[in-house]
Amino acid sequence: MIDVLVFLFENYFDISTHPAPDALVRKLSAAGFDPDEISLALDWLDELKSARPAAFAGNPRASRVYTPDEQAKLDTDCIDFVLFLESAGVVTPPLRELILDRAMSLDDDPVPLEKLKIIVLMVLWSQEQDLEPLIVEELLNTPDDVLLH
Repeated sequence: MIDVLVFLFENYFDISTHPAPDALVRKLSAAGFDPDEISLALDWLDELKSARPAAFAGNPRASRVYTPDEQAKLDTDCIDFVLFLESAGVVTPPLRELILDRAMSLDDDPVPLEKLKIIVLMVLWSQEQDLEPLIVEELLNTPDDVLLH
C-alpha cells in the first residue's frame, strides 16, 4: 500500500490532478501494482481526504499525551519524529492528529518509522501544504538510501 501512495505522490504532485478512480486503478495496475494493494491505498487515501483537521484551541505550549495504544503502535522513534516535525513547524497540532489517526489505521504493529514518514508526506500532500524539497527528501529517505562515509 505504501508503494502505491508514494507512486501517486511522485506522479501527481497536486492531489487534485489525479485521474478519475477507474482510470487511476487502470494506471496503477498497468504500473504493476497488486489490485489488493491498490484498493487498500485508495481506500486509505479516501479516508484521509474526507478527514479534516480539527480546530485546535489548546494552549500552544501544551504537550500531547500519547495513549497506551498509540505508544504500543508507534514506537519511540515514531513519536520522537512527530514531535520533531511539530517543533520544527512542519506540522500543526491538527495535522499531527491526522497523522496519528492515519498511522493508527495501518495493520502494522508497530508502525515502522519509514511508513510513518510516508504517512506524514501523504497528510501534508492531501492538505495541500507547501512541501519544502528538503522535507520531501527526508520523508522519502529510507535507511537504504543513506550513504556511509
